[in-house]
Amino acid sequence: MKKIFITISAAVSLFALSSCQKWMDINKDGDRIAETAAPIDLLLTNVTVNTGFAGGSDLFRYSNLIMQQFSGQTTGGETQTQQYEKYLLQSADVNNLWGSAYATTLNDCEVIIRLSNAQNLPYYRGVAKLLKAYNYQQLVDAFGDIPFSETQQTSANTSPKYDAGATIYNSLLTMIDEAITDLNTTSAGIAPGNNSTIYTGAFATKKANWIKFGNTLKLRLLIHYSKMNKADCVAKINAAIASAGVNFFTANADNFEMPFFNVTNRQNPIHQFEINRTNYLFPNKFMVNAMNAKSDPRRPFYFTAFPFGSSTYVGAQAADPASQKYSRIHTYLRGVGTGGTAKSDGSIDPLPATGGVLYDGTAPQRMLTFAEYNFIRAEAALYGATGDAQAFFTAGITASMQAAGVAAGDITTYLAANGTLTGTVDQKLAQVIGEKYIANYGVPMEAWSDWRRTGYPVITKVSNAVTADIPRSLPYPQSEVDANRNFPGQKASLLVPVFWDK
Repeated sequence: MKKIFITISAAVSLFALSSCQKWMDINKDGDRIAETAAPIDLLLTNVTVNTGFAGGSDLFRYSNLIMQQFSGQTTGGETQTQQYEKYLLQSADVNNLWGSAYATTLNDCEVIIRLSNAQNLPYYRGVAKLLKAYNYQQLVDAFGDIPFSETQQTSANTSPKYDAGATIYNSLLTMIDEAITDLNTTSAGIAPGNNSTIYTGAFATKKANWIKFGNTLKLRLLIHYSKMNKADCVAKINAAIASAGVNFFTANADNFEMPFFNVTNRQNPIHQFEINRTNYLFPNKFMVNAMNAKSDPRRPFYFTAFPFGSSTYVGAQAADPASQKYSRIHTYLRGVGTGGTAKSDGSIDPLPATGGVLYDGTAPQRMLTFAEYNFIRAEAALYGATGDAQAFFTAGITASMQAAGVAAGDITTYLAANGTLTGTVDQKLAQVIGEKYIANYGVPMEAWSDWRRTGYPVITKVSNAVTADIPRSLPYPQSEVDANRNFPGQKASLLVPVFWDK
């Protein structure tokens, strides 16, 4: 599958034309970019653009298909998304996401850090370290052991060794702390601003958002240790919460997300995929039915109705016959929608020119949200960490529904019916992760990470699976097999767990 990236040269020319970045649907080759390729401000534009687009691209689709939030469908002939849904994920499928992460996004992060060191620019260094930590977290959680300590060395080392995922996580936690220290520094040097497509605006105001993001990202990493060592997980989370002056997300306005615009090539990548690969994705029956069972008021924002114009919602599942008679991905992931005409069978076409809904593509790409923060705190509190699990559970549901656009009265009704934690700790955990799963619709990776850690929500292997069980990691890319002399060898199967899944 193609992903959406922007080259440095494009960033330079486009930035001269407009204060808004024009984002282009092209593939970036695995070239190493020299530190003199562009000024530091444009390098940061490139990093934030690529991070935002990657949030709705291949890794997003793989993880959310595995977790039965989406179903790969078609009107005839098997598509790649149908292959992914039955766990036919091969080494060539991940070449693009791996290559773009290492050769573009992480390379540019490293260049920014080096330039920041040379020019004494702590604010740029801090932001780059947070973006580096986020992108490496995604890769570790997807693949496990990956190159880390010997990467971004240009021609000095074209075959970096693989580092243990546990070692990388420790380094990322340290990196986040270093980044927050940098951001809390008083500096007269230049600072990020409108050149960042995430937390865009005057840095004097947006610095607080970056700091909250760093602290909240740290909690995400720490909760991932829960299966491996719950007591240590709790101790580290308590220490993070107790740190002097620490600030976490406090509202949906703090979300780590990238905005998009109703302009060609600057629309949300999930929306662009829906336009360019029509009928490849539908909401999954597992998720839709879970929401139907609770009359979840987020459904009209998450999905179109089926039959269109009704108040019912129908999901697809693996091995379904070719059909369009399902609900479709709707405004929460695609932006404002207008129009749409039902066909005789109640379905709607994918494109507005043939009767589909016209979306403007302005939905933000959500990557770490205030809702997720609250569910992390609720889960941690169940294990014994500081905080009231019930209060955080309620806040997580509320934040998710507010972000979707649910009316206050409907939120109150839903909470009255579904918002009270009951039963054993494990039963409460099932409730927390079940609601987090719904709230993280559109967020890459975390639903899969939560399932691998907790076993919730309880999904079952698809009927047409080509593997013995539900995947626990992705295969290494063919590019590493072919080119990295220090490649440790391909995994025996997709059932090989990442370090915290043990």
